[in-house]
Amino acid sequence: MKAVSALVSVLILAAWINVSYAMDWKKLHETADKTMPSDAFMRVQANPTSVKDLYILGLIYLNQHKDDQSRNMFSEILKMEPNLLEARWGIAEVLRREHELKKSRGILEEIIKAEPKFYPAYNSLAYIDYLEGDFEGAVSLAEKVLKQGREAADLSNYVRAYLILGGAKGMIAHRGGPFSKVINGTAVLPNLKKAQELKPNSPEVFFGMGGFYLLAPGLAGGDINLAIAYLEKAVKTDPMFADAYVRLAQAYMVKGDDAKYELYLRKALEIDPKNELALDAGSGRCKFICPQKR
Repeated sequence: MKAVSALVSVLILAAWINVSYAMDWKKLHETADKTMPSDAFMRVQANPTSVKDLYILGLIYLNQHKDDQSRNMFSEILKMEPNLLEARWGIAEVLRREHELKKSRGILEEIIKAEPKFYPAYNSLAYIDYLEGDFEGAVSLAEKVLKQGREAADLSNYVRAYLILGGAKGMIAHRGGPFSKVINGTAVLPNLKKAQELKPNSPEVFFGMGGFYLLAPGLAGGDINLAIAYLEKAVKTDPMFADAYVRLAQAYMVKGDDAKYELYLRKALEIDPKNELALDAGSGRCKFICPQKR
């Protein structure tokens, strides 16, 4: 009887643990990308204990840069399901956006250890590596997502992996010698193009393409007018995209338009006063590359 009782306890525990991984996160992320915010809000109002509806609304708030509201959704989920990895990732992503990189990293590393196939955590961690200057680490994490194939992740996260890979390769090329510039530099645009093929109207894709044409040398395809066109699309599509305003400001600086440089850099800091790219550009440290007037 004791053996049977112990077996039952193990089965119950296993079932309880599996609840933490039971959500079809890929489907929920895809649904969030296609759902109107008002519809998602109404579903939560109608059923405030629905973990799936709370998660979808939390994702939508992330897309809208409404980080406080997003945190509230993920926190509500964790009150009901304290070990749900998807909700813990949501909290980690909010912390990353609030520049609490150490706290976010700790949660993300725990999530990846517990569930190696939860790929949004890899992208979030790759962004942190990028911001902290570990561009090789960012490349490694993005490649882990992409090597799984398109079906392993939702479309947005798969596209983000290509964008992270392209951006990090560009930073490695910029910092490296001639050999690195050839190997890594020539990998930037093909990865951005793959992202563009998958999601051509994404503000993140516009940002990636605009950043390439802004920062690439003329011989490597740099084109300031294309850069401005893409970056203006990025901020038009997502008016709260602080990084895109920074690169747009720098593009106008290259064109010699100091007024627009100041305008767009100020706009980025109004949206996100701790934005790493804006602070880097404004300080002149240029850790993330500052283009020069041509």
